Amino acid sequence: MADKRNIFLIGPMGAGKSTIGRQLAKSLHLEFFDSDTEIERRTGADISWVFELEGEEGFREREEKMISELTENTGIVLATGGGSIISKENRLKLSARGVVVYLKTNIDKQVARTQRDKRRPLLANADNPREVLENLAEERDPLYEEIADVVIHTDEQSAKVVANEIISKLGL
Repeated sequence: MADKRNIFLIGPMGAGKSTIGRQLAKSLHLEFFDSDTEIERRTGADISWVFELEGEEGFREREEKMISELTENTGIVLATGGGSIISKENRLKLSARGVVVYLKTNIDKQVARTQRDKRRPLLANADNPREVLENLAEERDPLYEEIADVVIHTDEQSAKVVANEIISKLGL
């Protein structure tokens, strides 16, 4: 990848952004970042704790700063948090500073992939995780679509297959 473009992965929780992002970065010999992991590393606390202490608004402020900083790099693959696209500022920076790949998955897959994960603050105390995921999808899907350069369905494919599909679609 001679021009060292950035690839930014967006999509809902459970779409496989981090797993696919690692595989993609490895295949393309690029550096991989996960915005949530970077926030955790810098705050010394997990995302759930940040949400609990600062609320979603406080977390989103941290996320906006992190995405602004990370997208200034070149030659990276960045997995963003599912809600990062709520911020217009994030959408603008992601669109302007790299190729945006929307990893799309269905609600059944999201439920299956997130049900045992206790590190998802928006699902942590949900009586009906499916309903929460459906509501998030309704709100966020148009925002993912708005900035996506490429849409890839991740439902029945391995991370390696999806990474190869991204490489192929982007002509890398």
